[in-house]
Amino acid sequence: MTETADIVIIGSGIGGASLAYSLAPSGLRIVILERGGHLTDSPEARDDIAIFQKGFYRSSEEWLGTDGESFLPGNYYYVGGNSKFFGAVMYRYRREDFSPRRHMDGASPGWPLTYDDLSPWYDAAEAIFKVRGSASGDPTEPAHEKPYDYPPVPDEPAMAAVRRRLEKAGVHPASLPLSIDIEAWLKRAKTGWDAFPNTGTGKIDAEVGPLAGALAHPNVSLVTGASVSRLETDPSGRRVVAAVYGKDGIEHRISADRFAVAAGAVQTAALLLRSASKAHPSGLANGSDQLGRNFMNHNTTAMLTIDPFAANSCVYQKTIAFNDFYNEDNEYGFPLGNVQLLGHITGNILKANLPMPAPAWFARLMARYAYGWFLTSEDLPNPESRVMVRDGRIVMHWIRSNMRAHEALIRKTRAVMRKAGFPIVLTHTFGRKTTSHQCGTAKMGNDPESSVVDVNCRSHDVENLYITDASVLPTSAAVNPALTIAALAIKAGAAITGAK
Repeated sequence: MTETADIVIIGSGIGGASLAYSLAPSGLRIVILERGGHLTDSPEARDDIAIFQKGFYRSSEEWLGTDGESFLPGNYYYVGGNSKFFGAVMYRYRREDFSPRRHMDGASPGWPLTYDDLSPWYDAAEAIFKVRGSASGDPTEPAHEKPYDYPPVPDEPAMAAVRRRLEKAGVHPASLPLSIDIEAWLKRAKTGWDAFPNTGTGKIDAEVGPLAGALAHPNVSLVTGASVSRLETDPSGRRVVAAVYGKDGIEHRISADRFAVAAGAVQTAALLLRSASKAHPSGLANGSDQLGRNFMNHNTTAMLTIDPFAANSCVYQKTIAFNDFYNEDNEYGFPLGNVQLLGHITGNILKANLPMPAPAWFARLMARYAYGWFLTSEDLPNPESRVMVRDGRIVMHWIRSNMRAHEALIRKTRAVMRKAGFPIVLTHTFGRKTTSHQCGTAKMGNDPESSVVDVNCRSHDVENLYITDASVLPTSAAVNPALTIAALAIKAGAAITGAK
């Protein structure tokens, strides 16, 4: 079966949905292909045992490490992509992240764009995702051309007390920028949202925000259950002519004037590598040999701070962060990273993540006095850290970098927490299964010899191919990438249509 469109977008996560939103007013016929289906409401949607202990929503897809071991990555395949489960943190990259920076174990190369180039597109993305926040209180927050449209999500009383304790400990806790309608979220059930699926409108994810806005236009349509196997080009290899996908056991081809891939940093690289042809023997859009390379995933650690004299009465908890160690102005002389709250950790969540079996009563007791934190440090680009495809399977070779800086961030944060009155501080550093911040496999740059796409996310090699997800990020920085992905995708849409 063959279909036609003006623009085909592969993936309905933050990058694909934001691109569709940006293009929708043009009147061009836009078709979005999504391998997953709609996430429907059910009792499991707010059941912490079903989600965290039983893995009710987890994909069964396995990736292979170069050590020969298979693993289940933390990827989800639904309309809206991974954003259906994200923590809704919508940080701007800091101004310093766009320039070359020295790190404890290497350097990040900087971007072909400046913060000022991207700032108007950050404004647009914050409006689409209805971000709640404040541009004050964080010494690393870059200048905003316009304030947030909504005030920050309020601290719960127990978290307001923690904010005061951190201030007394000498750091600058600031409100997290969040795409959460807290009243709508809590109306469905009194839980946190971090890693919980969004089956309503409380979390403004890719589906609730930009995709809904795009689909309000009659020229935009969504095909679910569409698993794209390859892209085909004309004989010259300069233009994509069709996307081939399977749906309900039937192979379909759809042709278009332009194609955009936004399947996620790993899946996008895999699709383009699978699309190798005589004109592109090493993979589509891979003249630079950088496709699949420079995979970054952030260095992340969960920290549990426990005060046996201060019970945690929070429902959602995730409202504050501090960036006092984000830049190099600390005794180490290098950037270390970001510290932000996790969602409230219940006894059932804690039991699912303890390194050894524990009775439920013990996990509940621990969780009653525990506050969870998420520590993030920059992972540096490395061409040998890469995504490959062998015999149709995704193969990951992630080379961690900059871990000394992450260990320093853990030490600094532990000292702050103890000074803030938490006598017990526990940590767990995540490995390759935690792929929620994957990026870098089709990096952006001005030089076609060393990058995959240009500053408008267009392939250097294939004139009608765009990549609009985390693949294009030249650096991982040390904050959540969602808003930056959205801003770049909106910018790409404006470049395609000639809008400003």
